[in-house]
Amino acid sequence: MSKELDRMASPSGKDLGRSLSNIETAAKSHGVQRSRLRSIFIVVTCTAAMVVNISNTTSVSISLPTIEKDLVIEQEQLQWLVSAYTLSSGCLLLFCGRLADLYGRKKTFMIGTLFQVAFSLGCGFAQDGLTLAVLRGFQGIGGAATIPSALGILAHAFPPSKARSIAFATFAAGAPVGGAFGMIIGGVLTQLTSPHWRSIFYLAAATAGLIGISGLISFDADVPSAERVKRVDWIGASLVTIGLVLIIFVLAQGEIASDGWKTPYIIALLIIGVIMVGLFLAWEYKLERIVDDDPSRAVSMWTPPPLMRLSLWTREKGRMAVILVIAFLNWSAFIGWSFWVQLYYQNYLLLTPVETMIRFIPMFIVGCLCNFFVAMVVAKLPLVIFIVSGTLLTAAAAILFALIDPSVTYWAFGFPSTVLIVFGADFVYSSGTIFIAKTSLPHEHSVAGALFQTMTQIGTAFGLTISTIVFNTVVDRESAKLGVTVNSSGTNAPMSAQLVGYKDAQWTSAAFALMAALLAALFLRSVGIVGHKRVIRHVDSDQTMAVHTGSSEPPTPI
Repeated sequence: MSKELDRMASPSGKDLGRSLSNIETAAKSHGVQRSRLRSIFIVVTCTAAMVVNISNTTSVSISLPTIEKDLVIEQEQLQWLVSAYTLSSGCLLLFCGRLADLYGRKKTFMIGTLFQVAFSLGCGFAQDGLTLAVLRGFQGIGGAATIPSALGILAHAFPPSKARSIAFATFAAGAPVGGAFGMIIGGVLTQLTSPHWRSIFYLAAATAGLIGISGLISFDADVPSAERVKRVDWIGASLVTIGLVLIIFVLAQGEIASDGWKTPYIIALLIIGVIMVGLFLAWEYKLERIVDDDPSRAVSMWTPPPLMRLSLWTREKGRMAVILVIAFLNWSAFIGWSFWVQLYYQNYLLLTPVETMIRFIPMFIVGCLCNFFVAMVVAKLPLVIFIVSGTLLTAAAAILFALIDPSVTYWAFGFPSTVLIVFGADFVYSSGTIFIAKTSLPHEHSVAGALFQTMTQIGTAFGLTISTIVFNTVVDRESAKLGVTVNSSGTNAPMSAQLVGYKDAQWTSAAFALMAALLAALFLRSVGIVGHKRVIRHVDSDQTMAVHTGSSEPPTPI
């Protein structure tokens, strides 16, 4: 069987068919009698959940001008229609990941899809901006439940093998593909359907419903957690959720507050948020020490198992922390690129949503091709190759837009940048999640995946905040040179000043990606191959981890 799986490394059409059969082989190898079709549906369902989660942000972003006019929302408050989703989904990932590990990943996934169906429909019927923003927050809870659950489901369903590499590469492709899909479908539905922007939410509800049905049928039954004490660290969950909510709120609101970052409530909330996160880390450290020194004390209601073991960051000699920081920085760059490119097309070139959408189509196509490429070579190349090349490609995409000449054709700067950004995001996300699944313990799969996703969400808020500060500062400076004082909404800024602002915002995104590349080159050079060429036979894939349990395969040198 090992020889048969090795042949899958060849990207020929004949061997691609064998790669699908490998998924079925991997399922059988750990005692799960599952058909090839059902195994494929598991991967497709989890990937679709990622696509919907990302597209729930980008589809709304491209529809903001239409929503603003329809619901008469003030421009400075318009961003909360996007931020509310990111806020709730990003801040509840760790909590939902822990619930999934303890009480069942399939169960948590299904609850998440129900949230998305219900509140997507609610968003479609909203009649004012405040209601829409609140419902968007509840919609984000669904994403917080489905994504870490999906990561845990994939890690459990497929043992370390070529099948796992295919599954995680496909799942990772859901991020850039979801971003492109959201922009494409958002532009089309907003401009060409009679309900306009409301059609986006109706489609999201229908898609989430289909994903839920598919998961209900295809996912394996939940396996009870191997932990002796199955209780939630409510104190830790409260501390980290409140802290992240305040920090992400400040990052989203600081630039548009009445006095900007000098606004008293912005300063106060930022300080409180940092303190809460600090208290969370101290509390988790205390709980981990207590449970490790005397496991019997975990029975007490005041000393449950930690929500997130701080030792998780130190796995593989601290390289887990490096991967998480790289995810933070690369996502700051990727989302910053997406945000400013979209505004450049619509606000500077004055393109319609459909015309803007057409320019993002390469992201969808390249994302699918990139998924295939990663799945084929992840078992042959070391992790550092993927991470360094991915971050450098992300930087290159941002640099192309930082150098763009608006008078030249789209194919000169826009098209190559759109292609490169997908490779960058997919390389980092897919190899990073495979590394996370390989390094985390059986009962930590969803929490570890949630931690990775949390870092990308915080990176999103951080990247947009810093690049927005750069954009506004540059536009004000360039406008002043032309004798124009920019108003609060920025509507009177000269077009030449805006162009310089867009370029410098992209330089900021490139800087984030280059910092990530430097970290990878310095600290991940000795990391080996994270993919697997062969299936590791065992009773349960959760029992075979490369560095934590006595598997039949020797640990990958790291």
